[in-house]
Amino acid sequence: MKKIYIKTWGCQMNENDSFIIKRTLKKKLQCTYVNNSKKANILILNTCSIREKAQEKLFHQLGRWKKIKKKNSKIIIAVGGCVANQEGKKIYKRAPYIDIIFGTQTIHLLPKMIEEKKNTKKILVDAKLKGMQKFNIIFTPKYTHYKTYVTITEGCNKKCSFCVVPTTRGKEISRPYKDILFEIKNMVRQNIREVTLLGQNVNSYLYIDKNSNNICNFQELLYKISKIEEIKRIRFITSHPKDFNNKIIDSYKKIPKLVNFLHLPIQSGSDKILKLMKRGYTVKRYKKIITNILKARPNMQISSDFIIGFPGETEKDFNRTMKIISEINFDNSFSFIYSKRPNTIASKLIDNTTLQEKKHRLHKVQKQIFYQSMQWNRRIIGTTQNILVHGTYKKNKKKLIGTTDSNRIVRFYGCDSEIGKIVSVKINGMKKKYFYGNIKK
Repeated sequence: MKKIYIKTWGCQMNENDSFIIKRTLKKKLQCTYVNNSKKANILILNTCSIREKAQEKLFHQLGRWKKIKKKNSKIIIAVGGCVANQEGKKIYKRAPYIDIIFGTQTIHLLPKMIEEKKNTKKILVDAKLKGMQKFNIIFTPKYTHYKTYVTITEGCNKKCSFCVVPTTRGKEISRPYKDILFEIKNMVRQNIREVTLLGQNVNSYLYIDKNSNNICNFQELLYKISKIEEIKRIRFITSHPKDFNNKIIDSYKKIPKLVNFLHLPIQSGSDKILKLMKRGYTVKRYKKIITNILKARPNMQISSDFIIGFPGETEKDFNRTMKIISEINFDNSFSFIYSKRPNTIASKLIDNTTLQEKKHRLHKVQKQIFYQSMQWNRRIIGTTQNILVHGTYKKNKKKLIGTTDSNRIVRFYGCDSEIGKIVSVKINGMKKKYFYGNIKK
């Protein structure tokens, strides 16, 4: 029996790719998934290259797997993801015990490569950019949490000065809207009630049907998905402020299924740094977007990304970032120290800020965001929230567990018949990582 173990690093796109890998190998090779690498005979590493030293992290993990393979030479080790796209066969030169290298757009070829590996001792490599072929296999998995991801775009055309995504995932391609709708409807039959649309830049989604010349942009895709009755919530990640137009904002007025939570990365509060990043918008433009969103949805909560210590960032630039964090009152964020990535424009910029200072700035950002998140938590107490019920609480089967629009976990007493539904819950209080309350009758 083929037993696979997958270790995944990176964003939701990588998580979704790993999901496709599992389902593809199960369908094509009847593989089973195991949670322990020592029990598997196919080890798959799905990598991310967004951070510095991604290669070293990769080889440290491969070194651990090398010990497993020494005990059983028949074990197959496969490396995929963004580092595989970026480095290709160079990975094999440092780790000649691996068997397969595949890319972000060749995961559908894994079954064939694994079968081919039986008859050859050579390294098998295919990390070319091949568009949307990996989505051609249709799955009918059994879901247990009533929510899932659906990829709508692959790649990116923005070419921000710090980012390797255009290199590792290629030019932006939009999936046919009919395929997306078909996939979601298929998921609905397996009890999915909440969908998160994925892409490096989802709001630039644009599909032109060559047969009919019909054009479907992002807001139109949102409307089409909202018409699927069984889908109760729609999320999307990640958006780019440059493409967040008024029509998308208007969608929040017309589509109640869009949640009151938006992740919209600003990256910096300094126009000078945004220009160096080649982001294509100003702080004023970003604030205008948020103002208009809040007019459409006054209860909207916003999260963001921040790159701290970008080359050329002065203390004055950083203080502007701290100012925008307070002004927007972000509920959450992904914040990191700038990582120099190969073959990017930013890697050639002069960086005079010490690592110690960068760490100090990052700590200040994360401390402020944490404080604001706690304030948002306190505001939730005493309100009535719409909760998507995922199931029963493991330690007390009489309690149900679900999530709010802003992904807060809530526990409350209820009946099994509520599972998979959206129910109104009065929030009575909060413990360390979850809220508790009572169903409103």
